[in-house]
Amino acid sequence: MFWEEEEDKTLPYQAPDDVIDLSFSMQCKELPIDHAWALSQAIVKELPWMETEKLAGVHQIHVAESGNGWERPENSEEETLKPSHRTKLVLRIPKTRIKDAETLVGKTISIAGYPLTIKKPRKKTLVNSSVIFARYVLSSDDEDENSFLMRMADEIKSITGEKVKKMMCGKTYKIKTPDGDLLTRHLMIAEQSNDSSIQLQQYGLGEGRILGCGIFLPHKGIRSLKPME
Repeated sequence: MFWEEEEDKTLPYQAPDDVIDLSFSMQCKELPIDHAWALSQAIVKELPWMETEKLAGVHQIHVAESGNGWERPENSEEETLKPSHRTKLVLRIPKTRIKDAETLVGKTISIAGYPLTIKKPRKKTLVNSSVIFARYVLSSDDEDENSFLMRMADEIKSITGEKVKKMMCGKTYKIKTPDGDLLTRHLMIAEQSNDSSIQLQQYGLGEGRILGCGIFLPHKGIRSLKPME
């Protein structure tokens, strides 16, 4: 599959602020590449409501080397991430939970034995874009790419009331948990309406928001993109 966008179609649209990203500055020298489970447990320990809050999620931590998240080091058990001062810890939460989440400031949490100190946050309103992507969306081991896309199309319709126009998968990636590995797929969606773009960012797709799954981000300036092999 290959597609081209004639122009960056980020649209002049005022997104609602009922769900936001709270982006915390952080201090951390090193993290496991596969840290989703450990990070989720550390956050839930401090903020128990995150586990049951429908619109809440924890972004996995990405550093500059991993770019927009479509690349990830292969040896997840042997290599580690080296966060810089620009690396952020980001929670997607309802704005009604901002003060609750800000209680993290000043705390040091342990991510699989690696200390991470949380500093002051910045509120970031969701951005409308004609192209959005999720780094990780949960998929079953026996689900092929076409079945996955059909399931996602049905879920998008149920959330937004709209039929998806363009959508494609990228690489698969496994998240380790005590109950076994979880298979995820990259997913990119294009040409949704203003409201649909924001709704998908607010609600996400699939399960596992606490592990960073199903969380969508705007992807700006795409003119052409080949799916990952």
